[in-house]
Amino acid sequence: MSKIVVRISDMAVSNTIGSSIVTYALGSCLCLVLYDKKLKLAAMLHSLLPEGKDKTSLPDFNPFKYVDTAVPLLFKECYKFGATKHSLKAYAFGCATIRDAANVMNIGDRNYTALQKILWKNNVFLEQEFVGGTTSRTVEIQIDDGLILLKQGNSAITIQTG
Repeated sequence: MSKIVVRISDMAVSNTIGSSIVTYALGSCLCLVLYDKKLKLAAMLHSLLPEGKDKTSLPDFNPFKYVDTAVPLLFKECYKFGATKHSLKAYAFGCATIRDAANVMNIGDRNYTALQKILWKNNVFLEQEFVGGTTSRTVEIQIDDGLILLKQGNSAITIQTG
C-alpha cells in the first residue's frame, strides 16, 4: 500500500485504490479528514494556525497553513472529484495542548474553534472528533474502505467511516 504523506500546512485528496493518506506528529495543529464512501475518495489537511484570511496578500502565503482558509479549499478539491457536501463524512483530530511556547497562545483550542465556526456556518457536522488532550497523534485513512487508524501515545484505535 502506498502512502501519501500530508506535512504541516498541506493537504491531499485521492481516490487511488490501494493507497492511504497519513499525517504524523499532530500536536496543536488541526487534522481534518473527509471521506466519500461511494466515490472511495479520501481527503486530509494538516493546518498549523487558526486564522490567515488577513494574510492572503503576503508573498509567501500558504492557505493550508490556516484553518479558516484551508477547510473551504479541502471541500472544494473534493467537489472536483464529484463529492458533495452531503456525501462527505468529516472527522477532526489534533488541537492538543502541547507544553511549549505554542501553549501560551492556546493554538489547539483556537484551531478547533476556527473549525467549528466554518463547519457550523456551512451546516456541516463532524461524525467524530478526537481533539484536545496533551498527546501527539498520527492519523491515517485507507482509501479503499475509509478505515482510519489513529495512533495516540502508546495506543491505537480504528475508526470506521460512514
